Amino acid sequence: MKPFKKPHLLNAFLILLLNINYLSSSTAREDVQFIKFCGKHQIQTPFVQKSSNLSSSPIKDLVLCISQKLYYRTSIGLFPISSINYTTKTLTISHPSSCSSSLHYVSPSILSAGFPSPPSPNSLLVFNCSNSKHHFPPYIRNHTCLNACGGSTSSFSSCLVIEDLGKLPMGFHPRDLNCTHYSRVYKKSSDDGYELGTRISFDIPDHVPVPDICSECQKPNGNCGVGLKCMCHLKDCKDKVVSKGKSMKNSVGNMLVTLLSFVAVIVLRS
Repeated sequence: MKPFKKPHLLNAFLILLLNINYLSSSTAREDVQFIKFCGKHQIQTPFVQKSSNLSSSPIKDLVLCISQKLYYRTSIGLFPISSINYTTKTLTISHPSSCSSSLHYVSPSILSAGFPSPPSPNSLLVFNCSNSKHHFPPYIRNHTCLNACGGSTSSFSSCLVIEDLGKLPMGFHPRDLNCTHYSRVYKKSSDDGYELGTRISFDIPDHVPVPDICSECQKPNGNCGVGLKCMCHLKDCKDKVVSKGKSMKNSVGNMLVTLLSFVAVIVLRS
């Protein structure tokens, strides 16, 4: 009488289960490895490539991680990113302070030019304006804001708010209204208040060929902002952090200088 083969069937079944588990875990690992982190920020599609077999996203190089800090890459330098919303496909560039000198003005319009409009328009607060004109266009109005440009931070003063920067000419500058300080802001969705920062929409389909997106950069008067120019011509990117309108060497450069100084001290002492 032949022995019963149930143990062999059981072994085959267990091996099948192990193979299924291995394949599912391998697939999970394949999905996870394309979600990266830079400090507190999650970096995923379209800023990270899903597979080497797929064509690279045209906006993959718009963000850069340095020393676990995430930056928006442009042709005039790196701007710190405060948040990325993958649902609305927007990233927010932080403003260095609640009030910056107009001497270091960087237009929100040039930062977002060439990209789709964000869910809510970018705005601008301008302070200490001495322009004698009292009749402004409808999109420029008086606003009560916290006096962050000197004096007590608990007091309030009058400033001007430009609610939709899309209505301003690209070359607008706070000095056109004789304003000494400014803040890049956008309107909150919950109330009438404002948040510091500039929103950039990256709602660009991955399948759109780069030449179509970059056609604005090839036109004599194309609406090509510093971010779009950097995306279309990567060599034009400047990997230096923009702080209050001035560029600072990134931490890698500072680390190199520190290391060279340390080596020099050792050589002098030896």
